Amino acid sequence: MVLAGRGVTLAQAGTVFLRGFEGDWLQFDNCKISVNIRRRITREVKRGGEGDDLVDEGAESAVYTMRGHLGIAGYREVLNIFRSAEVWLLDPFTEIEIKVAFHRLEYDGDDGAYSFELIEDVI
Repeated sequence: MVLAGRGVTLAQAGTVFLRGFEGDWLQFDNCKISVNIRRRITREVKRGGEGDDLVDEGAESAVYTMRGHLGIAGYREVLNIFRSAEVWLLDPFTEIEIKVAFHRLEYDGDDGAYSFELIEDVI
């Protein structure tokens, strides 16, 4: 499978690429993908003082949610990726290959609707 060249905005095209450890890229067409990025913030209450301080610990957590429709053969390929030792995602927004943990897989056998949740594994 050939990856899209530089300058192509994959998020707008609705195409997402996912692969297991040392596997081939699996292409998802007409895929809706969203990302939720949060920073780890702690609140420190100062004794004897007024108010509190927010401390930015600098760690980020990115959760990607993929939705679309997939045939049973595609589901089987995704299940193999889900069970593999490592999972990689080509982030369609930054076009960078990132390691992720495949957190959740939902598949409806009636209409082929799927929903996947992937959490970035910062290495």
